[in-house]
Amino acid sequence: MREEMETGFVAVEKIGGRSTVTRCFSKYPLKFIIPRKVGSSITDAVWIYSLTYGGGIVSGDSISCGFTIGDGCTTVLTTQASTKVYKSVGSKCSEQVLEARIGSNALLAVIPDPVTCFSTARYSQKQVFRVFSDSCLVIVDWITSGRHATGEKWDFELYKSSNHIFLDDQPLFLDTVLLEQGSVSSIAERMKDYQVIAMLVLLGPTLKHIQNQVQEDVKRMMSEQLRFPSTATGRHRSSDHRLLKPTFIASCSPFGPKGIGIVVRIAAMTTESVYSFLRHQLAGMEPLLGVPPYC
Repeated sequence: MREEMETGFVAVEKIGGRSTVTRCFSKYPLKFIIPRKVGSSITDAVWIYSLTYGGGIVSGDSISCGFTIGDGCTTVLTTQASTKVYKSVGSKCSEQVLEARIGSNALLAVIPDPVTCFSTARYSQKQVFRVFSDSCLVIVDWITSGRHATGEKWDFELYKSSNHIFLDDQPLFLDTVLLEQGSVSSIAERMKDYQVIAMLVLLGPTLKHIQNQVQEDVKRMMSEQLRFPSTATGRHRSSDHRLLKPTFIASCSPFGPKGIGIVVRIAAMTTESVYSFLRHQLAGMEPLLGVPPYC
């Protein structure tokens, strides 16, 4: 990404043994807020809040930002509220691009609130991360069905989200989610009763214990949710063979050489259930970030 084309840029480096923002700029419609301290003063982590003027992304907006996380640094990129994508004017598509380089033994946690697309909105985002074998990365990427208070559920025209991770400039993880209204079926018809879809990526050696715990938790949760109901004798009656639709579905898969990363995919009927899942699964990151995510 050429610097003159960027809407914002942040560099974090070790200064005096502490993770420090050494460069930061942003221009309309993007703004960064960087608090002096979040959580315990003994925690070495920079928190960056990304927001847009007007409280959302307007039709036709094009936002591009870059981040450089120096060796040994810890950085959190988050939001203050859900990212609202306003109605599309004509066929204009709003877009947002993020590119980040994570240094050796560095950690970047991208943990925003969900994207909420208004009726007729068209939105595309792409996130590219470049890591080393000992870099650590957390990505939370999620979208809600819309403004329930106004009766909007999956009423936007287009949503596309791509996440690419390169290890030593070689593709490690390439993922794209595309939701688009179709001539045969609408997004709402395809999504049924589910109102949120989410993805969680955990990568790197420092996060291995959290990866292992998440894998065990997802396996246990899904085993309990999908188990057939049984009688007191332990036998299934024929009427019990109909499974109730789970309100929360998750899957977990390793990726990369020696399973250095995991990806969790979620479909849920409520936003709060996903917040609760993320709070629980990422609570172990508090010593690294200063405060537990989503609390």
